[in-house]
Amino acid sequence: MPKLSVIIPTFNEERYLEPALRSVNFADEIIVVDSFSNDATPAIAKKHATLFLQREFDNFSSQKNYALDHATGDWVLFLDADERIPYGLQLEIKEAILSDRFTGYKLNFPHFFMNRFLYHHSNDVLRLVRREGTEYTGLVHEKLQLTGPVGKLKNPVLHFTYKGLEHYIHKKESYAWFQAEQLHKKGKKATLFLMFVKPSYRFFSSYILKGGFRDGVPGLVVAAINSYGVFSRYAKLLLLQRGMR
Repeated sequence: MPKLSVIIPTFNEERYLEPALRSVNFADEIIVVDSFSNDATPAIAKKHATLFLQREFDNFSSQKNYALDHATGDWVLFLDADERIPYGLQLEIKEAILSDRFTGYKLNFPHFFMNRFLYHHSNDVLRLVRREGTEYTGLVHEKLQLTGPVGKLKNPVLHFTYKGLEHYIHKKESYAWFQAEQLHKKGKKATLFLMFVKPSYRFFSSYILKGGFRDGVPGLVVAAINSYGVFSRYAKLLLLQRGMR
């Protein structure tokens, strides 16, 4: 029977962590990699996790790769503290790791905002992979790199994405800095054209093409904030170009 390791990165997640840990108690190994939380996160993690690690945060990929180096399972599931694996998905994961058909699986993440799951604001993300030959790259919206075919599981992850409007906007702001820094290192330039077209298209894609309008007012709010996040990225890139950070 292949063994499954679960990796959960944390920082001040005392409100969310315990249900996440309980939802993966079917795994053979649970690793929490913490960025020196100053709340009850370490105590909660130590109560449930197989291995508790602490590392100063520099970027998302390095944090997860550090935990990956300590994993011993044949397969690895990456989970955030605000995510839950429901029973149906647990069964699907167990079945998937018994198969030799794929080297990784994408999981579906409908967003949770304004007290409801937004099924037209969802993402399919590669999160379940064979451990050997796998690593993360990128500073933010990091990507799992692996070789071989990738499948998709049907049951969704319960993802309590945003803890409120203020948290949602703050998250977009912090991500925008990471994304702007990545673009700046690649020599990309912010232009007025990009600052207008990219955010406009993100709103159109989120609200119309992906059917966000079917999610009511929360769908409209999410589309607007996603558009702002793209604008913020290029505005910050412009500041970096001018040496203003």
